[in-house]
Amino acid sequence: MARKPDGDLRKGWTTGACACAAATAAYCALLGRSFPNPVRIQLPKGLTPLFDLAEQELKENEASAAVIKDAGDDPDVTHQACIRTTVRLLPEGSGVVFKAGPGVGMVTKPGLPIPPGEPAINPKPREMIRDNLTAIAEAHEVPLDVEVTVSIDNGEAIAQKTWNPRLGIVGGLSVLGTTGVVIPFSCSAWIHSIHRGIDVARATGLTHVAGATGKTSEDTVQKLFDLPPEAMLDMGDFAGGLLKYLRRNPLPRLTLAGGFAKFVKLAQGNLDLHSSRSQVDFAALAQLVERLGGTAEQVTRTRTANTAKQVLELCSDLPLPQVIARQARETALATLSGETAVDVLIIDRQGAVIAHEGV
Repeated sequence: MARKPDGDLRKGWTTGACACAAATAAYCALLGRSFPNPVRIQLPKGLTPLFDLAEQELKENEASAAVIKDAGDDPDVTHQACIRTTVRLLPEGSGVVFKAGPGVGMVTKPGLPIPPGEPAINPKPREMIRDNLTAIAEAHEVPLDVEVTVSIDNGEAIAQKTWNPRLGIVGGLSVLGTTGVVIPFSCSAWIHSIHRGIDVARATGLTHVAGATGKTSEDTVQKLFDLPPEAMLDMGDFAGGLLKYLRRNPLPRLTLAGGFAKFVKLAQGNLDLHSSRSQVDFAALAQLVERLGGTAEQVTRTRTANTAKQVLELCSDLPLPQVIARQARETALATLSGETAVDVLIIDRQGAVIAHEGV
């Protein structure tokens, strides 16, 4: 995860809010023959931000407008992406029809908020667009019958940096955002992706998923168990986000894989493994080293160690990784409902398994 900058952080706008702004401007132009620029929209929690248009084009029965996404100070992969929406008039009674243009993906697997065969425009952005267009239609006293096509420049390439390929969203990005606002360095987007990964796994009948703290651990566990990409949950530091959702939505088997330092924190009962939100308790780790028969020097140096890696190297003659794996598994099991079998792998930086506890 990118380093959080010092000082107050600037909020930004979601892809859904940008698509809504572009759609609103385009529909205004269709009915009023001119584009509002900047264009104002209504967000779900009452905010009414203004958006500058980067492009605009008006034809007889359709109009297009584009907005450059500003994600504020959040390290969002879609920051500065061009979000383009085309609104086309349809026959009366058609309602609002959503289409995926270039760079917006299509849903191909069950388990997501949008069914297979639909463009990956999530329910809340759809609602946001529909509500803003409805207000315009009512002001002009016309029925709302339009086709709304959302496109994102370079979206297919950007999507490779997201979970979309694993979730069965092909051809581009998802149009997301429940409030329209991007909160800088929010954990919610990552945890949301974990939850959707579990939903897809359940809907597609997978019985074994894996949560890994990083790429090396993920590659090792995937090869070891020959798991498909959609079984891999990019857990990162959010063990709690994964385990608590699985408690409510269980699967038969979960493998947790990660480095020694992260799993020491999990073994000590921490469910958020990020360095800014949990720390290794070296005093408790020293007590464990002592219980395992460590020397007085090992115990003392563990208590004053700077990193868990130091302790691992110092205590290479002790079964420390295996015990940490066992305790991490106990933390996971205590968080889950009991319907999910769990095994834990501790993996070194070269991708070798140094401890495996469980199933």
